[in-house]
Amino acid sequence: WMLPEAWNVEHNRLHHYHLGEPADPDLVERNLMFLREMRVPIVAKYAIVAALVPIWKWFYYAPNTFKELQMIEKYKKGGKELPSAFEPMESVTLGTMFFPQTTAQEASREVVNPTEFFQKVLCPFLMTRFVLLPAPLLFIPGAGPSFFGHAVVNLIAAELLTNIHGFITIVTNHAGNDLYKFDDEVKPKSGAFYVRQIVSSANYDYGNDALDFSHGWLNYQIEHHVWPDLSMLQYQKGAPQLKKICEKYGVPYVQESVW
Repeated sequence: WMLPEAWNVEHNRLHHYHLGEPADPDLVERNLMFLREMRVPIVAKYAIVAALVPIWKWFYYAPNTFKELQMIEKYKKGGKELPSAFEPMESVTLGTMFFPQTTAQEASREVVNPTEFFQKVLCPFLMTRFVLLPAPLLFIPGAGPSFFGHAVVNLIAAELLTNIHGFITIVTNHAGNDLYKFDDEVKPKSGAFYVRQIVSSANYDYGNDALDFSHGWLNYQIEHHVWPDLSMLQYQKGAPQLKKICEKYGVPYVQESVW
């Protein structure tokens, strides 16, 4: 759902090198501030989160990664000034794009033009996955349209299920119990930097191939941030050692059940 080059900027550069800091585009408590401040019953808030789970990749992640790419390519490298009302730290979603509620959200439509976003980001994937991929079924004599329709329904169902799985294994990795956030920045790959990677991430239970495979090895989120270039097998080997080091020096190492 997202451009690889946009994900590279948002995730590999910003999220990994500014974890828990103001420049982190995936800072959960800031991105969900609207939900905490919403004057509705707690049940309604849970319902809103549940509704976002199967659509989060294209509703939130695709436009927000594209925003980060646009800020660099169109404005920083292009020498253009960002709109005065634009808030760079605010996330951009399909909701803010089409139903802006503030002047900052209105300004974000200049940074992330809805038409350009659909042309470059969403439409190519939509057409390829849900039209071109099942299109050959239309040529089956007698049952083509029926097979095509069933294929599209199955592809949509698979998309929703993978989004749910992705939300559980990815989004919640920085929403564990008592994780740290920071108001300043530190030098990348310094001692303080590595401590922040640990105390701002949460692991799930790990230890065997079946469990780790079901998480896509993202249950080693702490190790993923400390050693982003290592293999999955190295995460399995390194996690117990890193946990012992944290226990020795009193560094919080948060590990919880996915449930």
